[in-house]
Amino acid sequence: MEKRKKIVLVDDSIINLKIGRKVLGRLYDVYTVPSGEKLLNLLKTVVPNLILLDIDMPVMNGFEVLSCLKADNHTRDIPVIFLSSVSDSHSEDTGLSMGAVDYVSKPYTPSLLCNRIEMQFLLKEQREQILDYENKLTELRQEKEKILGDFRKNILKILIDLVDRRNEITNGHVERTRRYIEVLLDVLLKNNIYQDVINTWEKEFLLQSTLLYDLGKLSVKDTILSKPGKLTEDEFNEVKKHTLLGVKILEDIETDIGEPFTETSLFSHAKVFAGTHHERWDGTGYPYGLSGYNIPLQGRIMAIADVYDALVAERPYKKSCTHEEATAIILQGKGTHFDPVLVNIFISVSDEFRRISREIITQTSPSGRLETPCDAKAAPKAVEPDSLLRFSAKSYECTTSATGS
Repeated sequence: MEKRKKIVLVDDSIINLKIGRKVLGRLYDVYTVPSGEKLLNLLKTVVPNLILLDIDMPVMNGFEVLSCLKADNHTRDIPVIFLSSVSDSHSEDTGLSMGAVDYVSKPYTPSLLCNRIEMQFLLKEQREQILDYENKLTELRQEKEKILGDFRKNILKILIDLVDRRNEITNGHVERTRRYIEVLLDVLLKNNIYQDVINTWEKEFLLQSTLLYDLGKLSVKDTILSKPGKLTEDEFNEVKKHTLLGVKILEDIETDIGEPFTETSLFSHAKVFAGTHHERWDGTGYPYGLSGYNIPLQGRIMAIADVYDALVAERPYKKSCTHEEATAIILQGKGTHFDPVLVNIFISVSDEFRRISREIITQTSPSGRLETPCDAKAAPKAVEPDSLLRFSAKSYECTTSATGS
């Protein structure tokens, strides 16, 4: 059996209270109080489903009582129907604007009052049903987003493993570059540098997307990746395709899994990283030949992280540089290869780069040994500021490097 709803009738007329109790008592549990003060006291122990409130009362009129109800978190959501012998539009407008749900003029018939009350209960029930429906939709949406998020993470992990395992000698490279970029981002934000751009990014998506920046490496033949000597012009032209192919792969994945194309989405950032990390500040990079601020900030940041890690890593085609050599080479590329502002930031946190490069030691050299730096006392040669990466347009050389790219 459905529980009877509670109604409080507030009126300074004892006759009206008795009539109201008799009329409404057949359907509801009715509490009658003769004043606003006693109503407020009653509400300390009773929570009604609805309040019928007379406007014209001494000491506290109905408007004043309603103000008190709306000011209290415990009573503000209790529906209030005003009852008044004053039938004018101003009083009605005032009551409704203050939060009353209805306005019934006296004298009223019992059926009219009951119908108005039932209408409010029906509206409340419908609102609760809508709210419950919205909550369930939210739960379903969150569950779907979680499933889709887990799916994306699994795809991300598979892709990262593919890139890293394709060439074991670079194992750990993508994770180190992610860590380098996180360091650079933190300093940029702390110093309010490029914040108008960075503040539009979702950091979590951005950092995850860095792990996919070299996805296009999957297109490069093993013979090129592992070639110990310098690449031929044809081989290098083949290598340069990895940027645009990386973008194409990410676009295909984005379409297949339904990732919305927004500036903050994981795949949107990943495409920018993949397509622009070999652009150069002076416009001599690839694939687009962008220069200066026309290069997206993601690409300019990745250029430093990518080059640093390539310099300190040992590859089949080169020996590793020391941290000091790598730092000097990046500084030498200031304003030609790299964004001058970002180079200054890099120099300020270069010791953190060294710590990360030593901490993540999952890389192995071509001979199977952990990477080891060249002579720390040797000074770097004066070289043109470009990258030692196999995929770069030109090459740096350290004092003990083997062949460049």
